[in-house]
Amino acid sequence: MDRYGKSITILTIMILLLSLVAASYGIFSKGGPGEHEVKALTGETVKIYGEGIYKNDSVSAAAQEVAQDYVTLILGIPLLLGSLFYASRGLFRGQILLAGTLGYFLYTYTSYTFLSMYNPFFLIYVALMSSSFFAFTLTMMSFDWKNIDSYFNKKMPVKFLGSFLIFLGIVIGLMWLGRLIPSLMNGETPYGLEHYTTLVIQALDLGFIIPVAILTGILVLKRNPFGYLLASVITIKGFTMLTAITAMIIGMINNGVKVSSNEIIAFSTFNIVILYCLFIILKNIIERPNGVRKI
Repeated sequence: MDRYGKSITILTIMILLLSLVAASYGIFSKGGPGEHEVKALTGETVKIYGEGIYKNDSVSAAAQEVAQDYVTLILGIPLLLGSLFYASRGLFRGQILLAGTLGYFLYTYTSYTFLSMYNPFFLIYVALMSSSFFAFTLTMMSFDWKNIDSYFNKKMPVKFLGSFLIFLGIVIGLMWLGRLIPSLMNGETPYGLEHYTTLVIQALDLGFIIPVAILTGILVLKRNPFGYLLASVITIKGFTMLTAITAMIIGMINNGVKVSSNEIIAFSTFNIVILYCLFIILKNIIERPNGVRKI
């Protein structure tokens, strides 16, 4: 990783500092008119959070954002700091964890940039999105591509890992399409749009996350070395993101937002299973004597 190490380190430190400020302010900021209702362009009456940095977001969205901020502070930032530390010492597990955690920050702050109602932290969200993108890209480019397969145990249970990634991608895809297609066919406003202009999370998942999960699963089943790397990264990203979603669901329920029982069961189960997948992957990584190139 020495070729891009300095750039990765600088970008990661920037992410750590900016996300610490953004997440802390998102949780602890106060002030505002309090909860109230507005009429959306679609005619729907939407409950607005009315407090802190997310005062112009809906109660549902703000509950999810605050929950995500807690996960970023409690899990995301320590994981990013720890993975940078171990990657800088030439450990392949550290490099894998770093790439996956950067994927979490990239997805999170891309969501904040395009989904959250405009607020004073807009430029910070953009900076976090940009620095996460370049840090993630450079980290992926720094892997020893020619010898990727030598870092993984040949006995790793690829059938379970590959099948679960494919299953996860298909189920999430069907869940979002099941919400969108009926509304499109009936000319109705899709559930969850509220006073926003589009469905950012569904767009990111359907456009990027789901295809990558399915493709990765197929590559893993074929024992493709690139698939092993992608599986490691998407599993770590999936674990952090599903943990955030679980926290979001809890936050929404605490704020009186109706949540589908199917979604509660599905995401909670996925969170447990993907944590097990992460354990399997890390257990089956072989640290080579010479390690990886240090940051």
